[in-house]
Amino acid sequence: MKKIATLILLTATISTMAWAQQASPGSSATNDQLVQMRLEIQSARKEYDRKVKEAKGVFNEAKKAAAQERDTAISAARTKGGQS
Repeated sequence: MKKIATLILLTATISTMAWAQQASPGSSATNDQLVQMRLEIQSARKEYDRKVKEAKGVFNEAKKAAAQERDTAISAARTKGGQS
């Protein structure tokens, strides 16, 4: 019984808060500016993520090439050491 009463009270509280937060007609210009700002922020973050992903790709390619050079040098040193 307590759970049902708590659920009803919680539902009433949430619906009251949601009703109280409805936008008034006079604030539409402010909302449009906020929406525009958030879209610009989102666009900037996407561009940043794209550049970071691209940089990581270049880094991984350079790292792979360096590892290949290292492995070749190690292999050459081992074959040279085995022949002596």
